[in-house]
Amino acid sequence: MGRVWIFPVFIAAMLAGSVALLGATITDTGTWYQALAKPGWAPPDAAYGVAWTAIYACTALAGVTAWLAMPSWRAREWLLGLFALNGFLNILWSLLFFRLHRPDWAAIEVVVLWLSVALLVAITGRRSRFAAALLLPYLLWVGFAGYLNWTIVQLNGPFV
Repeated sequence: MGRVWIFPVFIAAMLAGSVALLGATITDTGTWYQALAKPGWAPPDAAYGVAWTAIYACTALAGVTAWLAMPSWRAREWLLGLFALNGFLNILWSLLFFRLHRPDWAAIEVVVLWLSVALLVAITGRRSRFAAALLLPYLLWVGFAGYLNWTIVQLNGPFV
């Protein structure tokens, strides 16, 4: 295998790190967020950083594993594009929810985000079941986050 793995590891680490950094800089858990009514089953704020760190690590590893399993450069380019789209949607959710203070818009967008993760699971699963399995925590977390997001909208809406 030699050096074949260096490029995808670098790309995966850069993409995951960029998404994490941009998402973190957009996320503001200050006064507005603290004032929102949240359900009793919502995780403590400290849990989100731990969860996202694990998810980004699994996603990067899934990306590398799937990249190496792809049959051609064209397939690898498509895979990279799908991961980039997913990263954009991940950041967009934070922008809508935390910066624009629009959990209602974020509740709609999180459906698209979840679908993008489901597509990644399906595409990577064709070549690597391991890569697809690594993405399952992400899929579950986004589903949970979507339900939490919807509950926050119900408890606090309407947003204008």
